[in-house]
Amino acid sequence: MKLTVVGCSGSFPSTESACSSYLVEADGFRLLLDMGNGALGELQRHIGLYDLDAVLLSHLHPDHCIDMCGYFVARYYRHDGGRAAAIPVYGPEGTEERLSTAYGDVPHETSMREVFDFRTLTPGKFTLGPFTIRTDRVRHPVEAFAFRVENGDRSLVYSGDTGPCDALHDLALDTDLLLCEASFTHGKEDIPDLHLTGREAGEQAARARVARLVLTHIPPWTDPLTNLRDARSVYDGPAELARAGAVYEL
Repeated sequence: MKLTVVGCSGSFPSTESACSSYLVEADGFRLLLDMGNGALGELQRHIGLYDLDAVLLSHLHPDHCIDMCGYFVARYYRHDGGRAAAIPVYGPEGTEERLSTAYGDVPHETSMREVFDFRTLTPGKFTLGPFTIRTDRVRHPVEAFAFRVENGDRSLVYSGDTGPCDALHDLALDTDLLLCEASFTHGKEDIPDLHLTGREAGEQAARARVARLVLTHIPPWTDPLTNLRDARSVYDGPAELARAGAVYEL
């Protein structure tokens, strides 16, 4: 299983990275976790526009889903080869309506579903290509999900956006890699049920006995080295900052 960081900036793109988007590949199947601002352009550095097999959207804030509007254009209006076939797109309830509203001028009300096979996320487990996906709701102001992606005996967990919660802990137990948001700085921001600090991300990793921690979704106004230092103060395993283009083989 291979994880490629397409984009990892929180809230809006930075000069170094697009917003949240992560490509997971195994056995020729290509799964994208989120497609935030700027991610569609960066994705093409790694695969072709029409090479994706499925998309999981953790929640419907723009920095996690808005480039799906551009991807709709690419798939619906494709000039070479005709309209692309529909691929599964898993997201919270109302994903189709949210993306159609964001796009604002779809040819007709069913246009989005002609290229995206929308499926509503619920807590639980399902199979997607070679992957077993486990998902649960996490703590954020809108309906939001974290994902555990398994292939054979290997796994990775993506937190999406969340405050500290048992759901993330349960998904992350003994995972090979925890891709965990760390938007806030310990001692500076204290807003419940919104985001994690670097220290809280480290605490989640330590408590869940994860093999490797990668901090992501750090906004451009936040010092990532501070958050990494805070995570390492409570987590003894390997911890690092996500960066656009980074590849992890699991």
